[in-house]
Amino acid sequence: MVAKIDTSVLDLGLTNFHNIATRIDILSAEPSVYGDIATYTLGDNVWSAGSAVGAPAAGDVSGRKVTTTAITAGTVTGSGTVAYWSITDGTTLLACGVLSTSQAVYSGNSFTLGAFKIELPDR
Repeated sequence: MVAKIDTSVLDLGLTNFHNIATRIDILSAEPSVYGDIATYTLGDNVWSAGSAVGAPAAGDVSGRKVTTTAITAGTVTGSGTVAYWSITDGTTLLACGVLSTSQAVYSGNSFTLGAFKIELPDR
């Protein structure tokens, strides 16, 4: 049986996400745990807590969502092909996903990434 989760429950998790997220990495492979990020990262951008991920809002389809801040000057720290992203608080893998397009990057360059939504459905 699939349960419906109340908006207030979803907002508790998303508000915590908003409050503690401080870093986004672009990655060559999908991380399973926080420790994988050091192996797969090809670049990063660091934010102050509470400024990178927006406050919870109504989801586009159902449930709730947060929207990230666009990145205009991320630092590329390795060369390779990026295909994934991860958001952390410096100790915990908070979220990760697939980039819409994979791309070759080269150490010493910068990267940009438009704002994107992370949505939790209510069912």
